[in-house]
Amino acid sequence: MKRPTPPPSDPRGAATRPSGAVSRRGAPAAKAGKGPVPPAPRKPRPTGPGFGSRARAWGRHHRAMLGDSLYRLVRHPLGNLLTMLAIAIALVLPAALWLTLDSARLLDAELDESATLTVYLQTDVGPAEAERIEEAVGAEAGVSHTRLISAEEGMADFQRSLGIDDTLMGLEENPLPASIVIRPQSVESSSMQALAGQLEALAGVDEVRVDLAWVERLRHLADLGRRVALALGVLFGFGVLLVVGNTIRLSVESRRREIEVVMLIGATHAFVRRPFLYSGAWYGVGGGVIALLLLALGNQWLSLPVAALAASYGASFSLPQLDVTGSTILLFCSTLLGWLGAWLAVSRHLSSIRPR
Repeated sequence: MKRPTPPPSDPRGAATRPSGAVSRRGAPAAKAGKGPVPPAPRKPRPTGPGFGSRARAWGRHHRAMLGDSLYRLVRHPLGNLLTMLAIAIALVLPAALWLTLDSARLLDAELDESATLTVYLQTDVGPAEAERIEEAVGAEAGVSHTRLISAEEGMADFQRSLGIDDTLMGLEENPLPASIVIRPQSVESSSMQALAGQLEALAGVDEVRVDLAWVERLRHLADLGRRVALALGVLFGFGVLLVVGNTIRLSVESRRREIEVVMLIGATHAFVRRPFLYSGAWYGVGGGVIALLLLALGNQWLSLPVAALAASYGASFSLPQLDVTGSTILLFCSTLLGWLGAWLAVSRHLSSIRPR
């Protein structure tokens, strides 16, 4: 039996592969008389996640930490509610004082309208001369409105204010002079004093009295109240920082082993700090909401006595309330204070944690 004849060899002694044969690497063999087949192009290696994927991961982690921090607060409602109540009390006191000063500013605006100058005419000035002097006073710069009060009207007002309608009827002549009540354009003390000096130089004018002393006293009291409110706001703001910071410090200590583990696998301080910052913000939001509720309850409780007291003086007055802008500012400040207190507490304790 004959053996199969081997394929012809090339001049170098290597056997030639038939057309279409496959090499060891799986690539088609080069045909006779042609060069080697070029290798297939390699696919580019991925360079890592893009900005979009990193942003989505960052957002997912923030949402997860927001829900996890809220869940941890709900798990221990009593202790966390007491913390929020302490924050609310620290916010209520300066907010209530601010509302009181706001009502004082409204009252100050009304008092500015009642700030007047009174020009007393000489006793020998007749009615026609008094009207002429009133016209001259109204023509002065800085005068907004004038009202002439005759001697008879002045005596009638004096009797009604004292409740002695029949007592002064026996007087032979009226001792009161005619007067002119002036409402100035500017209620500044210097402007009113300058206007009083101009009016005293007019003929027939006996005296000019500036009714501004009690308005100035009220303004000084309002300025003092604003300074006290600012000082109390700063003081109680530090109190909120201490309350939130101490609460977050205890939370960090209770999760110290967990923090060490995540730091061992490469977690950054920002990653570790994030859930505690959300917890501090939740404390601030809860304290702000409770503060708004306490302010509303206090307003309802005090509104009736204040209205009755104002009615006894023949006036109408109602306690001011926080509007939407004021409530938003209070909630923003409480949330910011809670977040800042948590950031300070966590940053201080993370610097002392060394994973082992």
